[in-house]
Amino acid sequence: MMLGPVMLDIAGAELAETDRKRLCHPQVGGVVLFSRNYRDPQQLGELCREIHALRNPRLVVAVDHEGGRVQRFREGFQAIPAMGHLGDCYDKEPEKALRLAEVFAWVMASELLCYGVDLSFSPVLDIGNPISSVIGDRAFHRDPEAICHLANAWIRGMRRAGMEAIGKHFPGHGSVEGDSHHVMPFDRRSFAEIEALDLVPFRRVIATHLAGIMMAHVIYEQVDAHAAGYSHYWIESVLRRRLEFEGIVFSDDLSMSGAESVGGYAERARAALDAGCDILLVCNNPDGADEVLDSLEGYSNPTTQLRMVRLHGQPAENDLFQSPAWHSACEELRDFNQRLGLADSGDLFD
Repeated sequence: MMLGPVMLDIAGAELAETDRKRLCHPQVGGVVLFSRNYRDPQQLGELCREIHALRNPRLVVAVDHEGGRVQRFREGFQAIPAMGHLGDCYDKEPEKALRLAEVFAWVMASELLCYGVDLSFSPVLDIGNPISSVIGDRAFHRDPEAICHLANAWIRGMRRAGMEAIGKHFPGHGSVEGDSHHVMPFDRRSFAEIEALDLVPFRRVIATHLAGIMMAHVIYEQVDAHAAGYSHYWIESVLRRRLEFEGIVFSDDLSMSGAESVGGYAERARAALDAGCDILLVCNNPDGADEVLDSLEGYSNPTTQLRMVRLHGQPAENDLFQSPAWHSACEELRDFNQRLGLADSGDLFD
């Protein structure tokens, strides 16, 4: 059974029978984990092993584990700071910041891979504009050039650990005020303005290495009437042709308010696929997920299937927690957090 174009969530810390049945649907290709799916590292490892055992090729297990306020697994995991702190460091000591970005990404990816998680949806390539509270310090910096340098260092660390990188949220959510989890945000700038600022990190990072990109649930109304994840123009004309991106394209979660502009779940799924998305995220709504799966009966895209298999994690370190590299990297991470006053503080995750 090949991998399908849908990535779903599951209800709890163990697989329920309804989860197993849904994950064996031929249109499913992966699982997105949330904080509710995590108790401790041992439980996470057992859960990932069970998910991987369901299918061959195995389902891709993914998580949002950027650091800062977007880190799903906390107790028992290394605390990754928000990327904006690396940007602050870059302003004072750029070489140190680039080295730390690579080290911290290696820690993040190595630890996830150790327990069976294939993929973290990172790095954020959005502009760190204060106007966007939903992005905020999730972004590396306000300067696109600084973002390019830091993001490429981050990706080097992820790939050194054995994990591919997924940049988000194309073509840029950082210059938009609304939070697409709750509303439909509008960006009223021209294409030229967006290209000169928000597209710079995507263009530059694509030119080095980026396995996947997640789309933004934002309508850039001077460019296209459709939200970017439903826009053939943004995906095919800009991302694929102009930026020459050949990796995998993810929709953002089709359950978010910003995804509602084209109708119900079946309509959202079809619109995203028709626009050029490879993978559909459908989380936190089991009925919506079932509607999507039913609507895609018989759907097949061999190119997407090949791209999905390449996202399987390949851990580079066997005895990770005994290795000198791990202990040295974690010491640097803890020292960085302590210098920021973030150690043992809720500030890491608020």
